[in-house]
Amino acid sequence: MRKRFLLLFSFLILVSTLIFAADSEQLNKLFYEGRRDRDGEKILSVIKTIEGTSGYDKDSRLLTILADAYLEYGLWGVDEKQKEKTYEKARAYAEMALKIDSKNGRASYIAGASIGRLAQYKGIIQSLFMLGDFDRFIDNAIKLLNENDEEQKLYKTFAYIASGMRYRDVPWPLYNYKKSEELLNAALKLTPNYSNIYLELGYLYLKTGDKTKAKEMFQKVVSMQPHPWLVKTHEEALKDATKELEKLK
Repeated sequence: MRKRFLLLFSFLILVSTLIFAADSEQLNKLFYEGRRDRDGEKILSVIKTIEGTSGYDKDSRLLTILADAYLEYGLWGVDEKQKEKTYEKARAYAEMALKIDSKNGRASYIAGASIGRLAQYKGIIQSLFMLGDFDRFIDNAIKLLNENDEEQKLYKTFAYIASGMRYRDVPWPLYNYKKSEELLNAALKLTPNYSNIYLELGYLYLKTGDKTKAKEMFQKVVSMQPHPWLVKTHEEALKDATKELEKLK
């Protein structure tokens, strides 16, 4: 009788685990769709569903999706006054996910990206002090994320872009244009159909004074098709690249 009970109990745990995993994958898919289309209702649905799930704060996967949802929503879903608070939530949830699973590369990227966005709301001195945390999380993400896995490859691409922008945009004497180019090209090698990489390379070449290369990068953005999971992001990149090409005429 005891053996039968233990078997039944183990079976119920297995079933509930599989259902929970399936739910997290559905939520992840919904997040991807929301980011692709910049659909606020889908992103908010992900946030509300996860925050309403019992024990979500003990599940690294759910916390990661939740952090990603806040990071994305902060970019385009809230007004300027709410952005800092939204990015703070993204960072907090990403760090919670990392405490549960220190090898969670996606969460490490989200934590770093959140810090990068939060730095915009700080003074120059404070934002420079945040560079150490940014580098730690982004470098860790690059190290952890497996480019042989499709999702992880995309996030490794994001991490390379974030690091490349960091070395391009920090003030003198902290910038390193050569390193920025290397990192952005590493992103390009992983995901050549992501137009934002060409856009950021274009901005880099403007800073180095190479207008010919900059124009080539912006023209690439204009001529290419969007990444299937980043359609609205491409549309924004297209507008920005078109403006830059007008300036270069």
